[in-house]
Amino acid sequence: MQLTKTGSVPLATLLAAEAMNLLDSTITQVAGPAIHADLGGAPSAIQWFGAAYTLPFAVLLITGGRLGDLLGRRRVFLTGVALFALASLCCTLAPSTGALIGARAVQGMAAALVIPQTIGLIKVMFTGPALAAALGWNGPVVGLSAVSGPLLGALLTDLASWRAAFLVNVPISMAVLTAGRLLPEDRAERPVRLDMQGTVLASLGVGLLVYPLIGQWDWGLFGAGAVVLVLFGFHQRKRRHPLIEPSLFGHRGFPAALAASTLFFAVMNGVMLVVVLHQQLDEGLGVLASGSTLLPWSGGLAISSWVAGKVLVPRFGSRVAFAGLTLLLAGILLAIAGPLPLALGIGGLGLGLFTVPFFTAALSVVRPHETGSAAGLLNAVQQVGATLGIAMFGTVFLHGRSSAQAFSLAAVLVVATMAATALMRLSPRRP
Repeated sequence: MQLTKTGSVPLATLLAAEAMNLLDSTITQVAGPAIHADLGGAPSAIQWFGAAYTLPFAVLLITGGRLGDLLGRRRVFLTGVALFALASLCCTLAPSTGALIGARAVQGMAAALVIPQTIGLIKVMFTGPALAAALGWNGPVVGLSAVSGPLLGALLTDLASWRAAFLVNVPISMAVLTAGRLLPEDRAERPVRLDMQGTVLASLGVGLLVYPLIGQWDWGLFGAGAVVLVLFGFHQRKRRHPLIEPSLFGHRGFPAALAASTLFFAVMNGVMLVVVLHQQLDEGLGVLASGSTLLPWSGGLAISSWVAGKVLVPRFGSRVAFAGLTLLLAGILLAIAGPLPLALGIGGLGLGLFTVPFFTAALSVVRPHETGSAAGLLNAVQQVGATLGIAMFGTVFLHGRSSAQAFSLAAVLVVATMAATALMRLSPRRP
């Protein structure tokens, strides 16, 4: 299929669903205090409004991709969109904090069914230059959706209520389901099997790591989560059809990329949450005003992503990633004592300069038969990082009411990201 008017409708359908799911991963960051004021509950509920979505999203992404291989990508995609619409309606009507957190978890599960199918269906629908053009639209949609959630959540909450931020998903989902009949069906040529034991171990391990970071820190649960993840690693080595290709970990470059991605997205999401909480709880700003504070952050990301992709990366390669992390670190340090809009603008420029070269470098050490598993795992650790960022930064801020402490933690994690990225560069390519 060529990227003509006929082909643009299915592509727009996939991108609309992808944007909707990624927007919801951050849409409660600005609206969280307003939701808490309305529904009540412990202060840690503000963190769970986001973490309840990103946690199941992260741990079920690879399983969602395998379901598409097994049952058909179009079928799984439309099932996920329908489930997402139902869960969004439940969020809109949620009578209590617990009900909302539960509905958010179902939203995350549905997103894990939707997102893995989009790239596969695009590759089926388009070939040649049209495929490159279609994939070219995917990157900006993913990047801008991830950072635009807080702004959209602020706007809808200010104009109507926080419930509108979830209700808007329903008509979008209905439009996607209607246009979904134009999508082709596709599944893996070779039979695949679901590793349900691996899914349970991964879900339990990540959950035990994240849960004690929200509210009261429990190092016993944290240690148990680490043990379960080690068991998951041994389990994957013995499986004939593992969730993750074990050979990916036979080369230090890819594990270093996973560490860098987790740390980076923890900082990106954690800083956004701290800025919003500081503006609303300490400065007394409204939802829309606090959301607007993030404009330099997202605007800097949009500008530097374009410049990096068009100009800097083709000329300087992966060195641009270190320049991005340096700018991000400078912005975070400036935020501790300097003007916040300028600090966020500098940090946002660093975000875009890092992300564009990073993913190319991360996949450069991956062999062809490992690409699918590697891409799924990179997407999963992004959401794990987002969940950890919400948990750690939210707890640090809510316990001490100190944005300076939270920004100091962010600076330490950026330095750790630099170290992990350096390990990627030092690792030789595999044949």
